[in-house]
Amino acid sequence: MTELLYQTDAYLQQFEAQISAVEESTRAICLNCSAFYPGGGGQPCDLGEIRAGEVTYPVSAVKKQGAETWHTLGGDAPLPAPGTTILGVLDWTRRHQLMRTHTALHILCGCVFRDYGALVTGGNMDPLEGRMDFEFANLRAELVAEIEAAVNREVAAARDVRVNILPRAEAFQIPDLIRTKINLLPEGINEIRTVEIVGLDLQADGGTHVRNTAEVGQIKVVDYKSKGAINKRIYIKIQ
Repeated sequence: MTELLYQTDAYLQQFEAQISAVEESTRAICLNCSAFYPGGGGQPCDLGEIRAGEVTYPVSAVKKQGAETWHTLGGDAPLPAPGTTILGVLDWTRRHQLMRTHTALHILCGCVFRDYGALVTGGNMDPLEGRMDFEFANLRAELVAEIEAAVNREVAAARDVRVNILPRAEAFQIPDLIRTKINLLPEGINEIRTVEIVGLDLQADGGTHVRNTAEVGQIKVVDYKSKGAINKRIYIKIQ
């Protein structure tokens, strides 16, 4: 089992861990704890490097398999053995850009849900840009301009972003906890991580976020498209 350090401290840029398992065929190692986000919910995995003794390995991919997080290592140096203590170092510039982007998408989600009652049907992001799909029957240029103004008001409001991990039964007592059209949380998950933008948005989420909306930067709606009769896509960039 890998302890997910990013869940409680998204600003952790490096960490020590022990290798619990090695897969030579894929050049992947499993750690007992990790600050690398393994990807999910539209957010890409983190990149960076792992240092073991005198050898530095680039981390080219991270993925979660059950309760374990596996880190694929580049280069051609022999992999360190199980039990080795390593230092993990995130590509912090990229991670922080993804944190800003993810929080920006939650601001977008919160504003669209509050002002229009539209649920999310999908989303994806890269550093400083992303898109979100909504169950939205009518989306016109005037509404897009209103949405852009609304999200930037929330950035300027400097709202705190709070993370909590709650027992499943307690979490599901929160109204509108699930903002997606389909509840993607498996029945077997006993604890639910929530991300709250105080005064705007509260929903279940596993990704990494900034501490305050003021850290996001200006949000620009750069495009919007119809993806079906009641499915509309909004594209944003962070400046």
